[in-house]
Amino acid sequence: MLSVVLQAVASDPVPSENDVKAGWVALAVFILLAVAVFFLLRSFTKQLKKVDAADSAGVYDEKRAADEGSEQPPTTVEKDR
Repeated sequence: MLSVVLQAVASDPVPSENDVKAGWVALAVFILLAVAVFFLLRSFTKQLKKVDAADSAGVYDEKRAADEGSEQPPTTVEKDR
């Protein structure tokens, strides 16, 4: 098995500098990926701002909700007990 791999590596010619060219398709794919990452990061930032606003409003504070008497569904830890 090793000999087959060594033969394949040895018989694979190294391309000259004129044979290898960067294509326009690769540039377009790279730009599209960069734009997609930009929009994903922007959406992620918006979602984090929503979480911070909800946390400031006390949505995630179970103790405060229990003190105020509002009915909250039990968490998974409370269900298991």
